[in-house]
Amino acid sequence: MGITIPKTHKAIIYSNPGTTATEIIDVDTPEPESGEVLIHLTHSGIGGHEGVGEVVKLGPNVSSCKIGDRVGVKWITSACLICEACMSGDDGRCAKRKVSGYRMPGTFQQYVTSDANYVTPIPDAVPSAEAAPLLCGGVTVYVALKKANLAPGQWVALSGGGGGLGHLAIQYAKSFGLRVLSIDHGSKEEFCRQLGSDEFIDFTKFDDDGLAAEAKRITDGGAHAMLVNNASTKAYDQALTLVRYGGCLVCVGIPDGDANPIAKALPWYLIVNKLTIIGTVTGSRKDAIDCLQPAARGQVRTQLRIEAMSKLTQIFDEMAAGKIQGRVVLDLSRVD
Repeated sequence: MGITIPKTHKAIIYSNPGTTATEIIDVDTPEPESGEVLIHLTHSGIGGHEGVGEVVKLGPNVSSCKIGDRVGVKWITSACLICEACMSGDDGRCAKRKVSGYRMPGTFQQYVTSDANYVTPIPDAVPSAEAAPLLCGGVTVYVALKKANLAPGQWVALSGGGGGLGHLAIQYAKSFGLRVLSIDHGSKEEFCRQLGSDEFIDFTKFDDDGLAAEAKRITDGGAHAMLVNNASTKAYDQALTLVRYGGCLVCVGIPDGDANPIAKALPWYLIVNKLTIIGTVTGSRKDAIDCLQPAARGQVRTQLRIEAMSKLTQIFDEMAAGKIQGRVVLDLSRVD
């Protein structure tokens, strides 16, 4: 019996751009063009570019996918794979890249077309709901940890350890054999420790100097690397005081509000302390495939709650209030 593909399907749009207001509408189901597949999405992360589903139709000239394959759609949905940027693993800088949810539909919908050569195969051992956040948040912290270039047994400090990115970073760090110091609100200590965090600091109990002293006490001189996973300017201002001589700061989260230089990031301070600052953004097609392997081995499990499509505005508001632990995933089969 063949697969029935509806002529229209449900999608979420912003009903009042500039606010978190959303609504569910009916949209036409697209036809896959040459080199594309049509995917029936079952789950989406709340970034709108973390979708997982099943291939239900092939466009012309597709040989890399087949009907029934379970695949993921990432932030970058297509890249040429042959330019200098792509060959260097920087697919996100490809001049021909396509971005999910930016000038093309994202994953807040039940059906989407995507480049057959760029979708991410999902391992059988990883449930779709758990896989979705790994396609953006997971690959982001996975690449950030790789760029920190740490050896097993070294310390990594994670600002926002109990958040959507941070809770994944804890688990990836442990899969790399690292020791983890999580920094977050005290209400998230148990959550972080359950995920494998070796130590925890409640940032609300310390001023800047006290936080630096506590981190250095715990790690015997400071972390070898610090990942700022949240959108806190304060976390960036504190970061360079939490790492040891020769340590590095990996910038992951983008701060809210006005853009300001990182405190202590003065040439003399970086030179005499031999510090490195690294910027990172998501990852390549290969990185996305690789980051799913620890999850397939059971070393990384997305901590999540699943909600219906109609709950998206409520989720956005909870995020803004800092009330979410781990991740939230939309079940795209549930409208209300």
